[in-house]
Amino acid sequence: MPTSIEADRPALNALPERILAWAQDLGFSDAAVSRVQLQKDEHHLRHWLEQGYHGSMGYMNRNPAQRSRPAELREGTVSVISARMDYWPVGADAQSVLDDPRKGYIARYTLGRDYHRTVRGRLLKLAARIGEEIEPHGYRVFSDSAPSLEKALARDAGLGWIGKNTLLLNRKAGSYFLLGEIYTDLPLAASDAAPRSHCGSCQACIDICPTRAIVAPYQLDARRCISYLTIEHRGSIPLEFREAIGNRIFGCDDCQIVCPWNRYARPAEVPDFNVRHGFDAPSLVELFSWEEDEYLRRTEGMALRRGGYGNWLRNLAVALGNAPREPGIIEALKARADDANAIVREHVHWALQRHGLAV
Repeated sequence: MPTSIEADRPALNALPERILAWAQDLGFSDAAVSRVQLQKDEHHLRHWLEQGYHGSMGYMNRNPAQRSRPAELREGTVSVISARMDYWPVGADAQSVLDDPRKGYIARYTLGRDYHRTVRGRLLKLAARIGEEIEPHGYRVFSDSAPSLEKALARDAGLGWIGKNTLLLNRKAGSYFLLGEIYTDLPLAASDAAPRSHCGSCQACIDICPTRAIVAPYQLDARRCISYLTIEHRGSIPLEFREAIGNRIFGCDDCQIVCPWNRYARPAEVPDFNVRHGFDAPSLVELFSWEEDEYLRRTEGMALRRGGYGNWLRNLAVALGNAPREPGIIEALKARADDANAIVREHVHWALQRHGLAV
C-alpha cells in the first residue's frame, strides 16, 4: 500500500538508496537525486548563447531559464532523479574504423535502438515503481527530450563531473553513457556535493578535436563540432571543415576515444544498444547507393535517422571526397552528380573536384 509521506518520513529518507537498486534492475548503471538550484549553470548557458556557440539550434535560445529551473519546466518539481545508462556497444574497434577511409564512422551511441525510447521507457517504469512504494507522486521523465541541463543535474547528483570536452565524466565509467531524469514533487534528500574535476592538466580532448570545436576548456563552439555539422546542421557544410570531417558520417567520438577515463568505460548491458545492420564499420560506397526507401528501412527505430536522408547523402559525399581515389568511389559519386537535392549535388561536385575531376 502507498505510504503517507507525512506519516512515514523515514521511508522517504531511505528512498534514494532504493531508487538506485530499482534503477539498476532496469538496466541503469547509476541513479541519484540532484538539487534543483542551478544559478551558475544558467549564467554559463546564457554566456554560451551570447557567443552564438549554439549555431542554428534556435531551440536552445527559447526559454533558457526553463532549462536551469526545473520547477518552470514541470510545475511543482522539488527534486530531480538523474540516471545514467552505459551504451558502448560490442563491435568493430572505433579507431580502426576512423583509420579506414573507405568505411563510414558513426557515433557509437546511435548504432542500436533510439536511445530516447530506451532510456525514457525505463525511466517511466522507475517512476511507477517509486509511486508503488511512496504515495503516488507527480512527475515527468526526460531523456534529451526537453529543455533540461541534464549534465549539470547529473553532476549535482554525484554521477560525475563535467570535463573539458563539456561531457559528463565518471571515474569508474568514463563518458560512454546516456542520461535521463525524473522531475518529481517528492521532497527527496539530494546527494552529497558534486565530485570535483579529475581532468587535471590533461587536454587530450582539446588537442584531438579535428575542427578545434573545443575553443577552451569547458567551452564548445557547436558551429565547429562534427556532431553538430553532421546531425543538427541543415544546408551546406562550410568548406573549411569538410576535409577535417574525414569519414565521420554521423556524429563524432574523438574527444571520448582519447579521454584517459574511458579506459574504465563499460560495454552496454542493455541489448537495445547492440549494433544493427553492420553500422559499426559500413562501406561508404554501399551506404551511398541506398535509395531513400532502403535508408528508411535500415534506420527504422534508430536515432541515426535524425538528420534525414538528404543530410545522410551530404555527409557521405564529404566522406567519399576524403576517401582514396578509386574506381568504385568515383563511380559512386558520379552516379549522384545530378541528384535532385541541390545540397547533395553541391557536396558531390566538391568531392569529385577533390579527386581532380571537373564537373
